[in-house]
Amino acid sequence: MGYSRILGTGSFLPSQVLTNAQLAERVETSDEWIVSRTGIRARHIADEGHRTSDLALRAAEAAIASAGIDKGEIDLIIVATTTPDMIFPSTACILQEKLGLPGVPAFDVQAVCAGFAYALATANAYIKSGMSKKALVIGAEIMSRVLDWDDRRTCVLFGDGAGAVVLGASDEPGILHAKLAADGRYQGLLNTPAQISGGKIQGMPYLHMDGPAVFKFAVKSLSEIATATLAEAGVDKADLDWLVPHQANLRIIESTAKHLGLPMEKVVVTLPEQGNTSAASIPLALDVAVRDGRIRRGQTVMLEGIGGGFAWGAVLLTF
Repeated sequence: MGYSRILGTGSFLPSQVLTNAQLAERVETSDEWIVSRTGIRARHIADEGHRTSDLALRAAEAAIASAGIDKGEIDLIIVATTTPDMIFPSTACILQEKLGLPGVPAFDVQAVCAGFAYALATANAYIKSGMSKKALVIGAEIMSRVLDWDDRRTCVLFGDGAGAVVLGASDEPGILHAKLAADGRYQGLLNTPAQISGGKIQGMPYLHMDGPAVFKFAVKSLSEIATATLAEAGVDKADLDWLVPHQANLRIIESTAKHLGLPMEKVVVTLPEQGNTSAASIPLALDVAVRDGRIRRGQTVMLEGIGGGFAWGAVLLTF
């Protein structure tokens, strides 16, 4: 069946930066309070006129250029997002039109912060089955638009951005194993429960989170799925070169690294400058580490994330 392999990476962050000090002028908080509890110092905020597909387009174009391919070679588009341009059509279809790729299958994946892991695992299955040869996989979010900016428990955590990879069929090892999980019994701990009915928004349209409960579940679940993914792939923890985790909370990242026996020097952390960009955070961090030379060809890399649902997943790959 061969492998699917990352051919190129790309990312995009809006130019507007919102620091903790600026946030403290809007809500009762401080830089010290935010950093000590989350590790976040700043986040990027999309311009009013931008939509998620606009951010996704910039990341996609960068990934295609990095892969060194013609965009016409793309035969599958998957966008992981929880902040789509509209109810329908999918953000992937809107992106497809912007890329000028009519006819290419395109769809969204909704697993919130685990969305990129879900999307990458899906594209991997398409390629290994022979249904796709080169897939564009994107995580893109404008989380700032579902935040209550008077709620200091949540508004300090999130930012906007997009990250992308081009995944291609290969005879060389690429994605070694992907493992996904979900448990809807915990949906009340992290959600945005609003819906549209009769032309009006029904229910709370802002992100809600039970921080302590989410933290506890995330630490346990991420550690377990990372360990299980390595075991099922037959890869020893000692052979792992890099961990690229979802960027939600520095203490969660540190706990997972400790469980895997990894020093923080082998963990890619973009959280302080970007905040939690949901489905975009893993590909954003991956692109940063690829472009600055930390992650190199032939190295073993673990991607992992967890989000509302709960949904969580891990992807082990040879870069």
